[in-house]
Amino acid sequence: MTRMRLFWVIAMISLSLIGHSQETIKVRSGIKVDIDSKYDKYRKAALQIWNYAELGYKEYKSSELLQSMLSQEDFNVQAGVAGIPTAFVAAYGSGKPVIAILGEFDALPGLAQTSNPVKEEINGKEAGHACGHHLFGVGSAAAAIEIKNLIKSGMLKGTIKYFGTPAEEGGAGKVYMVREGLFEGVDVVIHWHPGSANSANPSSSLANMSAKFRFHGQSAHASGAPHRGRSALDGVEAMNHMVNMMREHTTPETRIHYVITDGGKAPNVIPDFAEVYYYVRHPDIDELKRLFGRITKAADGAALGTETRVEYEIIGGVYNLLPVRSLAEIVHANMSEVGGVTYSEEEIKYAEKIQATFEGEKTPDIATSMKVQPFIEDRRGGGGSTDVGDISWVVPTVGMRTATWVPGTAGHSWQAVACGGTEIGIKGMMVAAKTMALTAYDLFTKPDLIQTATKEWHKARGGNFKYEALIGNRPPALDYRD
Repeated sequence: MTRMRLFWVIAMISLSLIGHSQETIKVRSGIKVDIDSKYDKYRKAALQIWNYAELGYKEYKSSELLQSMLSQEDFNVQAGVAGIPTAFVAAYGSGKPVIAILGEFDALPGLAQTSNPVKEEINGKEAGHACGHHLFGVGSAAAAIEIKNLIKSGMLKGTIKYFGTPAEEGGAGKVYMVREGLFEGVDVVIHWHPGSANSANPSSSLANMSAKFRFHGQSAHASGAPHRGRSALDGVEAMNHMVNMMREHTTPETRIHYVITDGGKAPNVIPDFAEVYYYVRHPDIDELKRLFGRITKAADGAALGTETRVEYEIIGGVYNLLPVRSLAEIVHANMSEVGGVTYSEEEIKYAEKIQATFEGEKTPDIATSMKVQPFIEDRRGGGGSTDVGDISWVVPTVGMRTATWVPGTAGHSWQAVACGGTEIGIKGMMVAAKTMALTAYDLFTKPDLIQTATKEWHKARGGNFKYEALIGNRPPALDYRD
């Protein structure tokens, strides 16, 4: 988008506010004030989920907390949807439009960290919220509750839905919900994500497929009778070697990474079982499928060469995000109205300590947390993947990021966990809640915005598109973290 067009968008929204009645202006102001008035309530809930730090498909307490919060606000909660115990849909109202807000709440393994600005693990904990999903879940609930209040008072007509979506981190929870048809009839989906800056740019992501390759061999004494063994670990290592050679002959956008999850139990026992967990990513769905096919050939070749047997299980598969610029323009204007995150003097000192732990990169100014990044259309997106991608291909979808972490903080880091357990994280969450609520309000009160977005979305998706989940017909991988 050009600077002139961005100016025009902001100007038009500003003029539309001026043209509205005093009552409408009062409602928009009231949305922000009311969400702020519940700061302590939402802070407590977010920090409770931060403390739970439950892994994908095991977020029982986190899911229950959010369900209870919404149920107490008169939402009709349907739990255990799509064959996933921790997935749920909460709805209020009736008729059109149907606006949905997404909520996540799973943590990442191996990142149990205190909220202190130094690396300080929490003994006895297996996970931490290094991607800020505790903030994601609660901030989205706050926005949904605000819209519910407006529907209940008669100021809005339609339906607000909150989708509680588990296991975003590699478990592809939303994909099963899409496959189940739970998003049918929804007009627009709104989501957000914690980050280190405030932005609402239309961008894509990488499509992703993940699988566990399991090799089976023959045990034997590694010294006494090595000729009688066939090492499953040899199969894994041979596969990894071939895939690493394959990297030279893939497109620059390709991303492949793996971990050996089981390589045997003792050096003097030839392992009869070994497992490697692979991710492959690419911005194009068709190329992603071709890459995955090449990786399975490497697995087959490795098994053949080591006289072992291999099988694989697809764990997850997600589409790339399909951006809708007209929706992003609305979100950006609302975020600009709300403003960024302002630090206290104490928080500035905390931020400086966090930034002092960064290595090898120039750190951005702490004051950037107060700003909203300029509107820039970048359909290439970053290097991450998300199961929101699948939703974006079945419903017009819009997202954003707010500064819940100190500027420059990397996601999936101990620094992100620490920031998410402080007021810095909570303040960023509140920016997101207010921005989403204002965006939903715009969509409820201006039907032409939905029509424009839907037309743009259909064009971007293509007339012959038919959604097919990359995971096929497999049931939810509820044990993928085991």
